[in-house]
Amino acid sequence: MNLRFHWMLPKGGEVAMKTAQETSRVLTTKSTSPAALPDMEGWVRFGRRAEESGIESVLLSFSRYEPDTILIACAVGRATTKLKFIVAYRMGLMQPTTFVQQINTLSGLIGGRVALNVVAGSSTAEQQGYGDFLEHDERYARAEEFLAICHSFWRNDGEVDYQGKYCRVACGKLHTPFLAPDRNAPELYVSGHSEQAQRLALTRGSSWLRLIDTPEKLSPLVSRFRDQGIEVSVRLCVICRPTHEEAVRAAEAMLPDEEIGKQERAILTKSDSQTLKQALAVADDVGWLNRNLWAGLVPYYGSSAMTLLGSPEDLAESFLEYKRIGVTQFIISGWPKLDEMLIFGREVLPLVRKAERH
Repeated sequence: MNLRFHWMLPKGGEVAMKTAQETSRVLTTKSTSPAALPDMEGWVRFGRRAEESGIESVLLSFSRYEPDTILIACAVGRATTKLKFIVAYRMGLMQPTTFVQQINTLSGLIGGRVALNVVAGSSTAEQQGYGDFLEHDERYARAEEFLAICHSFWRNDGEVDYQGKYCRVACGKLHTPFLAPDRNAPELYVSGHSEQAQRLALTRGSSWLRLIDTPEKLSPLVSRFRDQGIEVSVRLCVICRPTHEEAVRAAEAMLPDEEIGKQERAILTKSDSQTLKQALAVADDVGWLNRNLWAGLVPYYGSSAMTLLGSPEDLAESFLEYKRIGVTQFIISGWPKLDEMLIFGREVLPLVRKAERH
């Protein structure tokens, strides 16, 4: 099976931004940031170039600082032809029947090109702003019940009845099915490093989505999931330049000024995300995990800034090494948002596909 490559859809206004510093969380969470505004022109341009570059899907992040993911997927999906959309959503912010109804409707409007990124929430304060006052572990327990109901609707074998601690449905009916050429339910990517997240991925997911780490550290974890029929996908940032040395210089040039760093650290340390806490610990303790994997941007841009960097040949060989341990999918970010994706599609992806053919 060929590796599958996805990319992070930029927030509002980010397609035109040329520096990583402009996209820091400190700036994109301000009320004046364009991240909060729909950017159809930028998103459609990015989506069409993603299709041309061989990117299968884009991941749409969910937060109070940006527009709704389901609506973005519908709008951009209607303006593209092949690109798929991995819609991040937080279980529990609407009733499961309504959620399935919306996702099924979306599938019919964009030809089934939709998957789901199941997120339990990384910030207690943000969750409370949505009216959700459950703690971390309870949010995952609720997500288990929520997805059990979703799967019952997607099986489409009669009325849905469910009574749990957090969710309850009686005589549930939906006449709009999930419509796709090859599936009767969306793929489910379950994010998180905690035990609760891993358990949810094993019971309800199609793929466990976690941060990149060295192949040596990931190998036993990947084996555990693959043995139970669940794929493993990894999140990372990519920096590709003609040589390894140029990639390192490009990465170091993305470090923000000291004040932005302090503000970002204050934001990150308030999170109750195990993923983020582990990434910050790695960044503080070691920085470089191996010759091509750097955590130095994490304290400034968040956990998904774990960076794989090097020449096209370096990166292609790295992706193939992850394939050898059983990783099947990658969700990538890069700076500048559009330019780095184009470099990847032009310089790295052909090398990976050539090696896979042989």
